[in-house]
Amino acid sequence: MLSHTTYQGLKETVFQSLPLGSIKPSGWLRNQLEIQANGFSGHLDEQWDDVGQNNGWLGGDGDSWERGPYYLDGLLPLAYLLEDKRLIEKVKPWIEWTFSSQKEDGSFGPTYLKNANNVMDNYDWWQDFIMLKVLTQYEEVTKDERVIPFMVKYFSYLKMALVDHPLKEWHEARGADLLLSIHWLYERTGDSELLQLAQMVQAQTIDWNHIFANFPYWRKQTEWNHRTHVVNVAMGIKTPAVFYRQTGDESDKDAVYKGIQSLMTYHGQAHGMFSGDEWLSGTHPSQGVELCAVVEYMFSMENLTRILGDGVFADILEKVAFNALPATISPEWDSHQYDQQVNQVICNLAKRPWSNGPDANMFGLEPNFGCCTANMHQGWPKFTSSLWMATQDSGLAAVSYAPCTVQAKVADGKDIELGVKSDYPFRELVTINVSLKEKATFPLLLRVPGWCSDIKIKVNGQVQYVHVENGYARLEREWNPSDQIEIKLPMQVQLEERNNYAISVNRGPLVYVLPIEENWVRVHERERFHDWELYPTSAWRYALIQNAQFDVEEMEEIHYQPFKTEHAPIRLRTKGRLLANWMMKHNSAAAPPKDPKPYENATIETMELVPYGCARLRIGEFPVLR
Repeated sequence: MLSHTTYQGLKETVFQSLPLGSIKPSGWLRNQLEIQANGFSGHLDEQWDDVGQNNGWLGGDGDSWERGPYYLDGLLPLAYLLEDKRLIEKVKPWIEWTFSSQKEDGSFGPTYLKNANNVMDNYDWWQDFIMLKVLTQYEEVTKDERVIPFMVKYFSYLKMALVDHPLKEWHEARGADLLLSIHWLYERTGDSELLQLAQMVQAQTIDWNHIFANFPYWRKQTEWNHRTHVVNVAMGIKTPAVFYRQTGDESDKDAVYKGIQSLMTYHGQAHGMFSGDEWLSGTHPSQGVELCAVVEYMFSMENLTRILGDGVFADILEKVAFNALPATISPEWDSHQYDQQVNQVICNLAKRPWSNGPDANMFGLEPNFGCCTANMHQGWPKFTSSLWMATQDSGLAAVSYAPCTVQAKVADGKDIELGVKSDYPFRELVTINVSLKEKATFPLLLRVPGWCSDIKIKVNGQVQYVHVENGYARLEREWNPSDQIEIKLPMQVQLEERNNYAISVNRGPLVYVLPIEENWVRVHERERFHDWELYPTSAWRYALIQNAQFDVEEMEEIHYQPFKTEHAPIRLRTKGRLLANWMMKHNSAAAPPKDPKPYENATIETMELVPYGCARLRIGEFPVLR
């Protein structure tokens, strides 16, 4: 069987993740983590029984499947990134109970498990996969010596158990998430038995390589299928690259690119995601996309960046992180949607042509289903931990220019600190202060976003002429203890053609939308984390005027919460006209009309657009008056 195969090891990744805690957020990004900690993430266990003291992962008889591990997968990195003692104390009981739950055979976790269908299933592996990802982060930030022996023992058990109880359903779709932990452990132990297990897991995982290389799901899907479930797809897109580490087969890499292209062609949305109000749902801008899919797609892009080292994945990561993520969560982080829409003109309890329930795009504690309530917390923390990565030649690579500090080792084991000062993505200028105890020679790879055609890089005021490969400009030199790098990323307004001759408006990594004035109506009051419907109080049926100019206005300061309409750090002014033939359909905005017709007496108005993430009601895909 598979265990008799000879293994030569894993193919090296292009980049390597820095251990959790190496990168600390600053500026607006730290504010986002603080807002998150003061909202859902820091208080969910106090208000929501599913992750409260009765959770099975704390020894109780409550939910024992994915919700506890999901919550911890975001809470743990958040706690340590903020160095928040209160949150770290919340994390510890989960970790300690998990350690204490391991049995002699190596298995761990709640003894009696109910799966997603509320059926007893002691061989549902999915929740273990998540907790293993939690433990790898915990080991990196604490160096707890119990983690590696714990995982070695579990994987020895799993190798035996998968023979009679192979991956199925959710865990069959998400086998790559288990492989990430197996690869992590192999890189620390060199145990060839782990590669045998990895091959077994690969053989039992859905063949995403074939699906993405020969994409069959080009229509809106309406029936249950793990291969079209939007969260599975968002997780699955990294699978061919994870397999590539084991096979070295170039066709595995190719499948990733083909898969992304197909997803965006047949289901792509203006905010960088593909649709999925449970199943892949086409390109209509009023189709929803699930919050779980947003944070999992970000995690996939972070891993694709690490494994393949192509800047295109960082482009996608930024677009989703800066647009789709903040837009579907309230500015105070005290309510969220299950599904968001690009053209979102009302959020209420109403039937839409989705697979989800009528509350799926309301803002609340757990609209439609609680998976997103538990899983949403990983978005900003894991993005923060992926801002910079190590290169295989003892250098560092900038994945994104959000403000942060980086502590790492470079050539000859020398310590370096990088201070990234920026208001990116709201501003074009980035300053990186290099701090070394002594001179050192090593490369810095600076990402050149795909939308940027004229990056300007200076070191100590001198212009650098650089070679760009795979989306990264390479600076290799002897660095002085206090060098300074200045990067300018000129941002131009770019119009993206959508269906029905509609367009979306982009500038840099941000999508710009027409914000609709919002009336928040509380429909379910709790001690904390209420449910809300949102109703429009301003007109939304506008078309843009073809060839109109876009004037950029930057606010003087970046507000503590920039993802709010009234605090938008940057605005675009252009011209538009109110339409007579754009209606509501199925409780949402109909498709942008192909032949927009304005009211006869409608004047040409100045329209003010804001970043997508600032507006909970919005138009992000516009018809154009030609």
